[in-house]
Amino acid sequence: MSIDYQTFNCDLCLQVGNTPLVRLDRLDWARRVAPVAVYAKAEWFNPSGSVKDRAALSIIRAAEADGRLTHDKIILDATSGNMGIAYAMLGAALGYRVRLVMPRNVSPERKFILRAYGAEMIFTDPMLGGNEAIRKAQEMNDAEPERYFYANQYDNDANWQAHYHTTAEEIWRQTEGRITHFVTGLGTSGTFVGTGRRLRELNPNIRLISLQPDSAVNAIEGWKYMPTAILPKIYDQTLADENLEIETEAAQEMAIRLAREQGLFVSPSAGAAAVGALQVAERVRQTAGAGVIVTVFADAGYKYMSETFWPQA
Repeated sequence: MSIDYQTFNCDLCLQVGNTPLVRLDRLDWARRVAPVAVYAKAEWFNPSGSVKDRAALSIIRAAEADGRLTHDKIILDATSGNMGIAYAMLGAALGYRVRLVMPRNVSPERKFILRAYGAEMIFTDPMLGGNEAIRKAQEMNDAEPERYFYANQYDNDANWQAHYHTTAEEIWRQTEGRITHFVTGLGTSGTFVGTGRRLRELNPNIRLISLQPDSAVNAIEGWKYMPTAILPKIYDQTLADENLEIETEAAQEMAIRLAREQGLFVSPSAGAAAVGALQVAERVRQTAGAGVIVTVFADAGYKYMSETFWPQA
């Protein structure tokens, strides 16, 4: 279902999307793979600071359109942080209460931001990870379905459709149709699935490469290790031409390098996306000689400043 955001009276909503495409050309590694060009969508330009604004707005608007979301209901979902912040921002702008279930060990910065927006938080055992937050949110909705609009970002088609209608079209336009490879991480999988499906329609020869952590125990916030995760229903396992695994340490090191060498202060997941994109670029350089690689930097580094790898740098 395609939602026309222009039909809704919400100035903040109209600021979602149309983020810049930034070329990674200052890193030694990026220069080595020339003439392969590596670009990243700078998703922290969205109003709440992350790519999740796209999916949250799409989910809310689709639910408003079909009557599932009314102002007497509470928006409920499980989140590791960014999607919750997007819900909280939009909830404040549109007049909805927001209740979020998340592991207790989410960063202090995320908790401060959510409190500022007025969202309610319910914490789960951090040792059980995001799966436990999902189970708790489902349990709450099952107990009082009339009280909640359970957004269920992992199974909601409006998630991937947001990227099908916006992210993919922006990338196609910004690269003037020259993109050869799309490389991005898997969390709910909405960014990869929605963007990948549309790009493949625009050019069936575009290669789609998904990224994930190299183990269930990792510190790449927002990404899932699919072999042990509760698989999102929106995840299309047949879509990727290839899946790459990224180490936490490599992601953190790249986040530091991006700040110092490229002037981009980004999250560990953005660092991981850069690692994967540059690995693909190196192979393209060796085989095809040229190409245009696009990845997604989900958010900036400001919500991760309490993580210890920054001072250790």
